[in-house]
Amino acid sequence: MDNLKRIARNTSVLLISQILGYGLSFFNIMYAARHLGVDGFGVLSFALAFTAIFGIFMDFGLRLLTVREVARDKSLAPKYLSNLSAMKFAMCVITFLLIAATVSIMGYPDKTVLVVYVITLAVAMNAFTQTFYSIFQAFERMEYQSLGQILNGGLLFSGVLVAMKLDFGVTGFAMLYVLSGTACLIYSIIILRIKFSGLYSDWLKKKIELDLVFWKETVREAFPFGLAMLFVMIFYWISTVMLSSMKGEAEVGWYNAAYRIVLVLPVIPQSLIAAIYPVTSMFYKTSTDSLRMSFEKAFKYLTIIGVPLGVATTLLSKRIILLIYGEKYSNSILPLQILAWSAVFIFMSTAFGNLFNSLNRQSIGTKITGVCVLVNVVLNIILIPRLSFIGAGISTLLTELVSLFLCFVWSYKIGYAIQGKKLVNIFLRVAASSAVMGFYITIFHNMNILVLIPSATAVYFILLYATRGIDKGDIDLFHSVILRR
Repeated sequence: MDNLKRIARNTSVLLISQILGYGLSFFNIMYAARHLGVDGFGVLSFALAFTAIFGIFMDFGLRLLTVREVARDKSLAPKYLSNLSAMKFAMCVITFLLIAATVSIMGYPDKTVLVVYVITLAVAMNAFTQTFYSIFQAFERMEYQSLGQILNGGLLFSGVLVAMKLDFGVTGFAMLYVLSGTACLIYSIIILRIKFSGLYSDWLKKKIELDLVFWKETVREAFPFGLAMLFVMIFYWISTVMLSSMKGEAEVGWYNAAYRIVLVLPVIPQSLIAAIYPVTSMFYKTSTDSLRMSFEKAFKYLTIIGVPLGVATTLLSKRIILLIYGEKYSNSILPLQILAWSAVFIFMSTAFGNLFNSLNRQSIGTKITGVCVLVNVVLNIILIPRLSFIGAGISTLLTELVSLFLCFVWSYKIGYAIQGKKLVNIFLRVAASSAVMGFYITIFHNMNILVLIPSATAVYFILLYATRGIDKGDIDLFHSVILRR
């Protein structure tokens, strides 16, 4: 129970911070989309997507490996910190050269190329910052990572307001990511110095360590994580890149207006998994039953949250798009309705991904994401020429469904399948409660959205409690977290 309380507490910290951080970041996207217009926003969206794919090579699984290994043995922290400093510098240089060569071959306009270079610098800053965040996470001090995320969002938000006032172009908006990334890197070093003084002293003595044997072993261990992350980033962003090359900037802008909304939703499973991962990594060695229980609880909670979010977003998509972006983004309404359900599948799949990583079976995630990348690219080739950005949305939805199916198959193969009766009970109660909530939204669709959403949420959870979708153990855990905080 203490482990569950610690997980819940860390989840709460990360969730609150990520809601604030992602909320601020989303406002940045909203204002940028309105200020830059569909074409300018399309250029910025392409640069962010393109560098997100290549940016994986600046870390390539080292962050996740660091969290797992340091969580199991805290004495390894200085060695990882000092070696990763040198490793990531070399990886960033190589990645920049790779990006420069690729974007040049693709023949994009000079303005687009410049924006890509600027965003690449911001991604490099973030790669170093994530090294420190991985140490904080391994020590289960998520509040420092959380404050960094809020700082990043706040700086970007302030910068966007200034950029709008001074009428910056798309390159100016890109520079904001560099400035906020630099500030977050400085912040993470300061936190290490103040809150982890012993570790900071050990790191300061050698700063950069060139232990080539350690490098080789670390890269080998991190490779499955990195390959899986590369596949994930390709899957997330390849539609944007392919839309840019096949259709144009406007189509990228309309698609990303909807996609950026959907990308905010996974902040919930990401927060839960970030808090669970260090604990479940220890459970792998100490308690199989605890690991299984943590996995099943995570899947249950993410399903409980994800399905009603899909229903509500689908029904309110028109109001959401017009409220956030305005009439010129009305073409984004249908993509949002489609993509909302891909987020639901992401919620469920996230619990499986954490299970595989905690079991040292990250290769399973790599295989699943590799298959999904192939499926997604093939679907994009087929659907984008015919349906443009609508086809990109459909391919994303179908690929996430394939991913969830493969997760169920692999969990069964390794002996961690959720019992059929449990699955049926979860899905039936969540589906029934979500359907009633959807009916409520349909009836009161003219209500002020700031009132409609909270009231619909209340209806959903009341019904879920009445149908025993939430049991006494869930209520007790929630109460323990509230009282402890």
